[in-house]
Amino acid sequence: MANLVYKRVSTDQQSTARQDLVLDEAGIEDPVVFEEDPGTSSRLHPLQRPKFRELLTYARPGDTVHISEMFRLVRGTGHILDVLDVLHRDRLALRIHDGAFSAMDLTARHPRTGELLSTVKFMVQTLAAAGELQRDLQRELTYDGLRAAEAKGNKGGRRPAVTAAKAAAVRAAYLGGQSIAALARDHHVSRGAIRTAVADLLPEHTIVDQDAPAPERPVLLDMPGKVADFLRAGDLEPTEHAALDQGVTVRRGQGYTLRVTAAPAAHRQLLARCQPLDGTQGTPVVPAQRKARREYENRVNALQAATAGP
Repeated sequence: MANLVYKRVSTDQQSTARQDLVLDEAGIEDPVVFEEDPGTSSRLHPLQRPKFRELLTYARPGDTVHISEMFRLVRGTGHILDVLDVLHRDRLALRIHDGAFSAMDLTARHPRTGELLSTVKFMVQTLAAAGELQRDLQRELTYDGLRAAEAKGNKGGRRPAVTAAKAAAVRAAYLGGQSIAALARDHHVSRGAIRTAVADLLPEHTIVDQDAPAPERPVLLDMPGKVADFLRAGDLEPTEHAALDQGVTVRRGQGYTLRVTAAPAAHRQLLARCQPLDGTQGTPVVPAQRKARREYENRVNALQAATAGP
């Protein structure tokens, strides 16, 4: 019987160090370690993370999966229940060494039905909901802080290389015939920084054609939370990220719906990006995620039919 250790490196060095300390103090004999790449998003479903999938492929019935704390592996209630079902199916034991879940036997199931005992399921849902609430509150406070900073005129992100004080002189020099390369040398910045400062003066910057068709109007669609979680963990365009960030969360039982306002074309693009939820070669399908994607697909298709007209 093998001891399989799953570790997820965090950008928070203190958190990662605590994880290592807890696992070291556990005294696990002959551990086989699967360490997730630091670039893997914690929002990605555990069953779709490369190293955890590799662990499940490597595991054999009777093996024990060790993690330092439950939320190193999962985030929401649905994720926990999905993982427990897969571990039960593969006859793998789970050992959590720290946190509230460490005192619970998560493998206790009804001898006749094989389902999680109702008391275990209740405790799992309660503790997971508490952890999810804590993360949501932290995110809301972060957004509130960013909005307060913007209201005071403070913008997040990297400061522009060409400051507002220099921008007028740079633009005047560019209009006077000085090249972008010469301006970059004179101001000790990159050519890209100069291009940003004079973007609206560049030859390729053209006025919008008055005869062009009007852009699509944004429409509101309800996106299942499982779809939103998957998309946020992926590589999206800035406009797509903005649409999700500005969405309104509506709680529904243990899950949620994200009300996203975007152009129909943006909804179609977001739908295309979550195609992997229907299953791809080598990726296990999570039925709840596949169902959520198809719900979103039905809504996008209905929108497309409505906008197509007679």
